[in-house]
Amino acid sequence: MAIVTPLEKLTIPLGGQVIELQQLDYEAGGMSLLRTRIREKSRFTVFEIDPGSARLWGEALLRWAQTQETE
Repeated sequence: MAIVTPLEKLTIPLGGQVIELQQLDYEAGGMSLLRTRIREKSRFTVFEIDPGSARLWGEALLRWAQTQETE
């Protein structure tokens, strides 16, 4: 059994997708995982990643965002 803690919920304006970030902590212990749930109408994509992978992904997203024009 896992304890699920909601972290963020974002609605993407252009496509209407809903992205939810949740922390998973298993009762048996071990590292926490980041669950990402993406909902597109009735379709869901769910995956869980470790802290190191989350850091790499987040840094890649930030690098991309910084190269785009700001409003």
